[in-house]
Amino acid sequence: MREFVVLGTASQVPTRTRNHNGYVLRWDGQGLLFDPGEGTQRQMIQAGVSASQITRICITHAHGDHCFGLPGVLSRMALDRVPHPVHLHYPASGEEMIRALVAVASPGVDLRLHPHGAAGAVASGLEVRPLLHRIETYGYRVAEPDGRSLLPERLAAAGITGRDISLLQQDGSVGGVRLDDVSVPRPGQSFAFVMDTAPCAGAEELAEGVDLLVAESTFSDDDGELAAQYRHLTAGQAGTLAATARAGMLILTHFSSRYTDVGLLAQQAGARSGGIPVVAANDLDRIPFPKRQRWSSR
Repeated sequence: MREFVVLGTASQVPTRTRNHNGYVLRWDGQGLLFDPGEGTQRQMIQAGVSASQITRICITHAHGDHCFGLPGVLSRMALDRVPHPVHLHYPASGEEMIRALVAVASPGVDLRLHPHGAAGAVASGLEVRPLLHRIETYGYRVAEPDGRSLLPERLAAAGITGRDISLLQQDGSVGGVRLDDVSVPRPGQSFAFVMDTAPCAGAEELAEGVDLLVAESTFSDDDGELAAQYRHLTAGQAGTLAATARAGMLILTHFSSRYTDVGLLAQQAGARSGGIPVVAANDLDRIPFPKRQRWSSR
């Protein structure tokens, strides 16, 4: 299953209807928790996400609204006796803050720390790029490699059945029949998480061609000067990012408490997204991953 679960959508301070940041990407057998702000443990309960589902925790930067929920989440994992290793990714410059948060959590989790300080792969299928914020910040990209989809009618015509199908996928050919003869390219799916940043090359690289783009939208276009001052995106800039990257879908989040109706932000982003669908996230939203793009069988 691939699904994006929204735990919290507020920037800096929570509101009566919006918790601090927190997001879970369910990606096949993995559960990636992004930026656990205060209250994340409770929001996980509300959203039906168990601690045992989390395999990686990815922190963009060491501002409190993006990481102060870490001790509670780790403590819940210890209480539930999560048996698998949990990998924690974060900027190396936030080492002191992250270790302090880990230190006050209950022990008992096989927690493996992975600080990073440059662009590149940090795990299989997981990459980071630097963003442009007031402190060192990194966005994340999750991607699977391209593959091939078998065509039943071509398999039948070639007489490939049963175990030979597995051998064909493994070896690339069986009995003179090539995998390319009975399949079509299948593009790998991808996801990008772009938080707290002014427009920058790193955000564009993360977003390039992804099926699902999650981007902060702290300010409206009318408050562009504030966005520039604090190095955040406006809604329109988030829309432009999605359009430039040719993303499949844009989810806006990390809203300033000054906006009681984020519908305006969705409209502003949509006006500049080039027709790409835009969703203004609410706490506890569950958003199915977009259907895989199908390539022509010709």
